[in-house]
Amino acid sequence: MANEVFFAQNDDPQMILAYKKAQDTFKYFWRELYWERRRIVPALDVAYVKVAFAQDTKNDDSPIIEHMWIEDINFDGNKVTGTLINKPNRLTNVAQGNNVEIPLNQISDWLFAINRKTYGGFTIQVLRSEMTARAREEHDNAWGLNFGDYDEVLLVFEQKRNPENLIEHPMSINMQPKFIEFLESNPHSVFEKDDMGYTMLHKEAIAGNASAIEVLTRFTLDISEKTNSGKTALDFAKDLDWTHIIPLLEK
Repeated sequence: MANEVFFAQNDDPQMILAYKKAQDTFKYFWRELYWERRRIVPALDVAYVKVAFAQDTKNDDSPIIEHMWIEDINFDGNKVTGTLINKPNRLTNVAQGNNVEIPLNQISDWLFAINRKTYGGFTIQVLRSEMTARAREEHDNAWGLNFGDYDEVLLVFEQKRNPENLIEHPMSINMQPKFIEFLESNPHSVFEKDDMGYTMLHKEAIAGNASAIEVLTRFTLDISEKTNSGKTALDFAKDLDWTHIIPLLEK
């Protein structure tokens, strides 16, 4: 994970803490989006990432920073890409609808919702904590989402009922038999690389899917295989602090 948190000099300490929490837990957002793209019936109502965009100006001592949301997210283990939803107020170096690519330490929040219930939204909860009850209700109605208690940020679906979901996504476990069946029919896919040098093992490591990695490592593959940027699956697991899959990749 990135150590440096990207923020403006006048940002509130609570917001800076929210940015750091969002960066440290972004892996859960990506894991959910990873599985969303494998669902036959979509489950996510929204999936957004908030980014700190900056621009230097001649008349200001520090850069202008605007935090805005992006959608259509992708993540390669290093950088986040997406499309800017908002229209900037002061910035001229980025525009609504632009495709953007930013390092992980430049995100300031993430948010997804299932059945209108939100997960993530660290900066939103800071703002909601400062609102009156009436203002919070109006805010939530404007979004059309259930943000719950402002002092509690959930990271994964059914987290309270099934805390084990923080370790492994239930779809990863449930889909393992079909994954085995697919690989038995398509064993060559284990060794294929995309244009950036990513194998299936790299992608499963980024998403934190132990069940898939357990299956993949049964094949005679080189787990030290590197992407074009020089990263192994173990590197990604360590960078994202997926502690439950690190032992599988250290064998």
